[in-house]
Amino acid sequence: IATMKEDDIDISSHTSNNVSEYLHIRFDHVITVCDHAKESCPVFPAASSFTHHSFPDPAKCIGSETEITAAFRNTRNLIRDFSEQFIKENVSV
Repeated sequence: IATMKEDDIDISSHTSNNVSEYLHIRFDHVITVCDHAKESCPVFPAASSFTHHSFPDPAKCIGSETEITAAFRNTRNLIRDFSEQFIKENVSV
């Protein structure tokens, strides 16, 4: 939450949801961001495209508070950069 807040993004009230809640929705793109999700998520038959991009899991980082914070920032930045590039290449405005 603190790492996202550094980029003025408030996720303090966000929750995790079960993917089954979204199976009835037609998605243009489905993106998985970890290998476990890629292997275990259900199929979205109505999705136009699937993309997988694995990011390091900062929650698995072991080290000092400074090292753990750096891991969260790194993953946040990788996701931001990937998302910006994905939008440029795949979303028409």
